[in-house]
Amino acid sequence: MCLIGADTLCEGWEDLDSLVIQCRRCSRLVAYREGISPPRRFSSWEYWSKAVPGFGDRKAHLWIVGLAPAAHGANRTGRMFTGDSSGDWLYRALYETGYANQPTSSHRADGLYLKGAYVSAAIRCAPPQNKPTPAELLACFPYLATEYQLMKESLRVIIPLGHIAYRQVQRLFPKERFPAFRHGELYLVESIYILASYHPSQQNTRTGRLKWSEWIRIFEQARALCESSSK
Repeated sequence: MCLIGADTLCEGWEDLDSLVIQCRRCSRLVAYREGISPPRRFSSWEYWSKAVPGFGDRKAHLWIVGLAPAAHGANRTGRMFTGDSSGDWLYRALYETGYANQPTSSHRADGLYLKGAYVSAAIRCAPPQNKPTPAELLACFPYLATEYQLMKESLRVIIPLGHIAYRQVQRLFPKERFPAFRHGELYLVESIYILASYHPSQQNTRTGRLKWSEWIRIFEQARALCESSSK
């Protein structure tokens, strides 16, 4: 049993997922996610338009923490990193390193499942311009902290994707002093490895800031750490 906020108890995964989906803590984010208009290519979709819970193996050794649901990705499909180019990169990497049963993630009923890995985000609603405010990140942090409490016995490696996710992960360990964010930075805290990576956004992948060889190496390293570490 975990405490979310001052007066909300979470008794397990199903309870946590329900609390996330029903969340309306941040009025700006609620208004934005519910007001997103589908482009023509998604005109037949009924958008999820709610906060998005985490996805994957609840006894995971590897935890990937992204930034937020994409406006026409997870905000449309209702599953983290599903239906956009960032998800294409993530699930292909998880497939190639043995964490996913297939390399693609298009919708919630596509048959994808993860073994040994869990995916969530620093904030659970699509934010305008992908820029959550400090207050919104703080309001959403209890969901991340609850996931950590539910998984910490099995966790070996956390991969935060980008600066914002890295800072949210730091909040899980308030007594620790983390190094500055850098792609590939590896840090051991409370017997869990923190392995930082650039986010696989188009801004990073199309410009070459993040190359596939550098990206897949992160997950190969995470796999090796998960297999070699013991708790």
